[in-house]
Amino acid sequence: MTGIPSFTGNANPYGGGDPYADYRTAEFPFTQYANLADRQLGAGVIAANDEFFAQRENLLVPEAAEFDPEHFGHKGKVMDGWETRRRRGISAEQPWPTPEDHDWALVRLGAPGVIRGIVVDTAHFRGNMPQAVSVEAASVEGAPTPEELLSADVKWTTIVPRTAVGGHAANGFEVTAEQRFTHLRVNQHPDGGIARLRVYGEVLPDPKWLKALGAFDVVALENGGAVTDASNRFYSSPVNTINPGRSRKMDDGWETARRRDNGNDWINYQLVAESSISAIEIDTAYLKGNSAGWASLSIKSSDDAEWQEFLPRTRLQPDTNHRFVLDTPAVGSLVRIDIFPDGGFSRLRLFGSLTEDGTAKLAARHQELGG
Repeated sequence: MTGIPSFTGNANPYGGGDPYADYRTAEFPFTQYANLADRQLGAGVIAANDEFFAQRENLLVPEAAEFDPEHFGHKGKVMDGWETRRRRGISAEQPWPTPEDHDWALVRLGAPGVIRGIVVDTAHFRGNMPQAVSVEAASVEGAPTPEELLSADVKWTTIVPRTAVGGHAANGFEVTAEQRFTHLRVNQHPDGGIARLRVYGEVLPDPKWLKALGAFDVVALENGGAVTDASNRFYSSPVNTINPGRSRKMDDGWETARRRDNGNDWINYQLVAESSISAIEIDTAYLKGNSAGWASLSIKSSDDAEWQEFLPRTRLQPDTNHRFVLDTPAVGSLVRIDIFPDGGFSRLRLFGSLTEDGTAKLAARHQELGG
């Protein structure tokens, strides 16, 4: 882990006003990747050894943690996160927890993949955050039970060593393990509260599953597609455009700032592997007065190749799902959508199948990374 800002120690007690005014955070180099622990992808916190004060499921809530200074319940202060009770020692002579004592939560990633970074967010846990955290990862296929994950048969790899963290802060950790993981064990030493967990990385699907599907969405995040770059991220993330399901509100898509020049906005995508695309969906759901006016699509197979247009500039309607069937399949591994002049859309679907070369390269990477 290099060059990542770190925070330690308690934050000041809440003194009124905006609770985020003294929140400690930083720019992390891995947040351009997708959040593999997104509930929308199917992630879940499947078990925890203790959740006395606040439920484990709060860890994966997509919105920032909220704080109500006057909200108390039967067990104490109600917190928007996962919070365990205070650990105690074994006797009056030894009232303190041992260095090995810790609480844990098991997290199923929404999509298996290679993890590039983790943020353990202790927002509003100012003096009741853990002293330190550590994170372990494992690759277990299927839908294992908590008991199966905790058995001696599962090999856990430490991806974040035990590290001191700060209260009311975004604690970021770069991960360098080049492996495919499906589950995490998040440990807090010895106890305390964590508001949110974000796990940034690259989706790596099971090639056997994609082969069984035949034709599928080759740019979908859950199938291994990714956003590599975009012209503008002012209102919402371009990664939203390859999320599962239909958009359910305006900020669940991609919307740019208003242009005041004669340029246009765009997103570049990496497909799961080289693919043959035969059908397209461009959805502008919930973008009614700010959808893109026109869109075009281009494809290529390598960074140094020339873009080849396979959907010419086409008029888009607001709040509409547009479908196109290609007369000739478009083949490549990189796709670019240009929108004119600005605005946004909610989803892009590129239906097709892997080429022989794409199938071989995906299978080789899957095997190389322990899949």
